[in-house]
Amino acid sequence: MTILRETEQPRAPIFSPTHLDSLRSRSDVPNDTWYLVVATALCILNRPEDIQTVYTHAVGAGHAPVGVPNGVALPDKEQQRIARRIREALLKVSAIGGLPKTINALQELKKVVPAHLSDEPEAETTTAPILARGRAFFDKCYGKVAQRVMSSLDHCGTEDLGLAVRLTYGYVLSPTTILSEAETSFVMIAGLIPQDVNPQLKGHLKGALNGGAGVAQVRAVRQVAIDVCEAAGMKVLSSKDGAAGGGWGWRSPVQDL
Repeated sequence: MTILRETEQPRAPIFSPTHLDSLRSRSDVPNDTWYLVVATALCILNRPEDIQTVYTHAVGAGHAPVGVPNGVALPDKEQQRIARRIREALLKVSAIGGLPKTINALQELKKVVPAHLSDEPEAETTTAPILARGRAFFDKCYGKVAQRVMSSLDHCGTEDLGLAVRLTYGYVLSPTTILSEAETSFVMIAGLIPQDVNPQLKGHLKGALNGGAGVAQVRAVRQVAIDVCEAAGMKVLSSKDGAAGGGWGWRSPVQDL
């Protein structure tokens, strides 16, 4: 007997071009940053297919002035720059969201980025300078509490958590050739908000300030990430959502500066 299986229906996209325009034109969002924040949040929300729309909007019609339809696509060099920035954001957010979501997001993005705009692996670098670069990045991000934070990681009950953090900062988070220190913190903010982890979010909100961003910019990035989450169905949970606070959303208001 043949068993008929219902085919999986594709999910409706979260954003229309008009909605993306509204995010792109948000006051105080740093220039050339909106698509990093949106793509990162979508990755953590497990909506990798929607990242294609973000990229095509950024390099195509989305490059037109806000409110002007049918913008002209960017030249290859600029498309490659935007693709690299999104790929770097998706790689960096793996440090807090896990490799499976990053892999799926990068595979979906690859479908809409022309093959000649992709990059090949680079030569390996010795470990010592990478770890030193990572520690310097960590110290600047966490400022005066950096040593206390690292010490708490080293003495959390397992000997390898501090090592994992040092490797992550060295190899994944500290490179600033493509994304600056502040932009890396924006990516962390956009990746932490969907996960409802206020203690870590607090550190990276301040880390963005330590990396050179302004208070208004950090708050604008935070709000864009919240808007993406709400568009995907997240909300602040209440007692009506169950005695144990069940449901999909934030158990308390999202951390602010």
